[in-house]
Amino acid sequence: MNFKKIHIGKMIEKSVTESGIETSRICNFLKCTEQKIEKMYQAKSLDTEVLLRWSKLLEYDFFRIYSQHLILYAPISTKDTESKPKSTLPHFRKNIYTQEIIDFILEQISTGEMTKIQVIKRYRIPKTTLYKWIDKYKNLKN
Repeated sequence: MNFKKIHIGKMIEKSVTESGIETSRICNFLKCTEQKIEKMYQAKSLDTEVLLRWSKLLEYDFFRIYSQHLILYAPISTKDTESKPKSTLPHFRKNIYTQEIIDFILEQISTGEMTKIQVIKRYRIPKTTLYKWIDKYKNLKN
């Protein structure tokens, strides 16, 4: 899965194919025509309301794809987090780490592209979490 270049329409189309949901049901749920659905499949991005409806229909969190992109590719903050003003937006305590993210990070370490310290700093992964992953997946490979 390439989290760097996201084409959400193609991902939705693939999910529809895998789920076998009929086009008529999709049209009823999204309140649109088949032509509109085809346009959505070709769209690189979609409105969040539309994406939310697709997520509900297909029972898949398409927003998480964007979260993974942020975890992997967002620039490292240079500002001290203590000096940032408090936001009224919700603050999430934990990052979302999918198996693909864990595999990617462990591969970076195993190939020597990054050290454990570099991974911890760049991706802001707690040290204990990283070491648990290393221990858990080392045992699975053996």
